[in-house]
Amino acid sequence: MLDGHLLLGWLSFTIIVYLLSLPGPTTAYFGLTGNEPLSLLPLNSLPEDSVGRAHLKLCDQLKLDKKQRRMCRRDPGMVNILKESVILSALECQHQFRFERWNCTLEGRHRSNILKRGFKETGFLYAISSAGLIHALAKACSASRMERCTCDEAPYLGNREAWQWGGCGDNFKFANKFVKEFLGKRSNKDLRALVDMHNSNVGMKVIKAGLETTCKCHGVSGSCTVRTCWRQLPPFHEIGKQLKQRYETSFKVGSSTNEATGEAEISTGRSQQQQQQQQPLPGSSAQIPRTMDLLHIEDSPSFCKPSKYSPGTAGRKCYKDKNCDAICCGRGHNTQSKEVTGPCQCQVRWCCYVECKQCTQREEVYTCKG
Repeated sequence: MLDGHLLLGWLSFTIIVYLLSLPGPTTAYFGLTGNEPLSLLPLNSLPEDSVGRAHLKLCDQLKLDKKQRRMCRRDPGMVNILKESVILSALECQHQFRFERWNCTLEGRHRSNILKRGFKETGFLYAISSAGLIHALAKACSASRMERCTCDEAPYLGNREAWQWGGCGDNFKFANKFVKEFLGKRSNKDLRALVDMHNSNVGMKVIKAGLETTCKCHGVSGSCTVRTCWRQLPPFHEIGKQLKQRYETSFKVGSSTNEATGEAEISTGRSQQQQQQQQPLPGSSAQIPRTMDLLHIEDSPSFCKPSKYSPGTAGRKCYKDKNCDAICCGRGHNTQSKEVTGPCQCQVRWCCYVECKQCTQREEVYTCKG
């Protein structure tokens, strides 16, 4: 069964009627998996009334569900963080897939059509969306951009040896709690809903695993008799890189029937021993393994030719001897020679600027044939 709430605002009245007929409450998503993930609303897009209330209208325009809208409206800084998390996730997705056949095409129907399916790419979008929201919010807290949160001083970690917890740590604890509540719980009776929730949780777990302790020394002549330490998130490129690796090793799951009990089970395609080592998600009758792997339900299309999932690879730039054969799908590539002018022979000048010359050189550009 397709997770219906992803279709709100995208499809016709007929599909909306189908959505309303699904059992149980629906939950709106946010980020690259939401209704309007790339509809970015500038703060100056509203008439000037009360600056303090402008964010309320912006929250309404983001097309969130009732609970998400209420959480957005609590803090004047939240609407900007939500928008920034979308941009952060989108740019990182495009960066990680820049050399792939699917280069994270998110415009219009391509994104919405992919989200209707259970592809590997869909799983990555769920993971990068939840990770982007946690990262943006935790950083905003430590930068004093929010009213409801501030730095994470990590008092729960206590003092260790000569450590003194202080500084201004990224507030992962607040961000993680907020995002879990913001995304909400989803049905545990539907395979697609379970997989989506699992992949969102993978994004959150990768963020948590990346927390690092950063310290600054204090003492006479840098003796470091005392260290002030705080918790800090890694650059989001690192998060994107790890999620891309999990995309590459994503496991396909499907439904099967236990011959002994006649009950439906979920198969991961792993060996029986590997499956026995995994534990099911809590509260779920389906056996999706508790793992840091991304999961998908169905095989992805080739993305070679234009389709409802991507514009294809015709005309895409590729790199000879690196990815032209794969990107161009065996159709070959065109070679064009052109002159490119850019900075070169750069030197750092005291104290605070870089001085470069402008050099012109000829380079070859390769693009896939149609």
